[in-house]
Amino acid sequence: MTFPTPAAFESELKNQLNGFSEIQWVHATGSTNTDLVECVKASRGNAPQSDTPGRGALLRGSHQQTAGRGRAGRPWAAAEGASLLFSCAFEVNRRITELAGLSPAIGVATCEVLRALISHPKQASEQRIEQPTEQPPLPQTDDTLTKANRLKLKWPNDIQWGDAKLAGILIESAGLRAASGDTAQSSQVVIGIGLNLRNGAILSAALDRPVADWTEIAGSAHDPIVLVSQIAHAWLHTVNTYAVRGFSAFQARFAAVDVLAGQGVNTFDQGRLLLTGTAQGVDEQGQLLVNTPTGIVPVFVGDVSVRSQTAQGRKQNT
Repeated sequence: MTFPTPAAFESELKNQLNGFSEIQWVHATGSTNTDLVECVKASRGNAPQSDTPGRGALLRGSHQQTAGRGRAGRPWAAAEGASLLFSCAFEVNRRITELAGLSPAIGVATCEVLRALISHPKQASEQRIEQPTEQPPLPQTDDTLTKANRLKLKWPNDIQWGDAKLAGILIESAGLRAASGDTAQSSQVVIGIGLNLRNGAILSAALDRPVADWTEIAGSAHDPIVLVSQIAHAWLHTVNTYAVRGFSAFQARFAAVDVLAGQGVNTFDQGRLLLTGTAQGVDEQGQLLVNTPTGIVPVFVGDVSVRSQTAQGRKQNT
């Protein structure tokens, strides 16, 4: 299908995302994450718009980014219409020190939404996917179930199709804001995603590592506006759930989509090898557990890349 115009994205998303106070979609910008971080910081002195959870959430998307970033500040570049590029800003009723598990929680929610869109594209596009583990499962054929299950989460929040990267998520803190009427503080976060819509084969050759695209997985008739709507709504629900229950609400769900479980892994920090071992899932804080010769070591969410030992010679994912 023809890629929708920025005006079409903005108009349709305003109809579909009632929980967001402001939605913008532009033709080009430097980075949607940077745009929202600056917007949030500029409005920090303002009182919260409402006590309703999620009210005040912002969304900004762009057809192109000239200074897009992945984790560790690595550049994310894409041709117009080849990737879905957008960010959301949320206020989370947690302190910054309590947000370590939000990154894998957002990864879980994103993977679940994409799985649902593969298995039941019509049903998923007509309803919001809020609590996948609490809703009765829709009937699935063996083919759609197997296909959906190829979508996995690589800790903390890379979405993979088999061993090929489909999407990367970047979460940044925009600071704290005192809650209305008391001395407690809530955190303001910006969550951005770059999801490959096409050109996976071209990127694979250029980057010398497997890269997937949504057209390869879901076909050319997919609606990118539905993708944005479903992902953004899932993020809003995840942020609100995390504020109440922390990562404990997502630990079992993470296990269901964990691509690294049982694999030999190396963990890196800015290209420097930190430790080698076997991935053993995540703990109640969302930290990756690596079984090493000296015991199980938790790896914190942050500037850390994880890759299979068998892929050690390949370039690191962003």
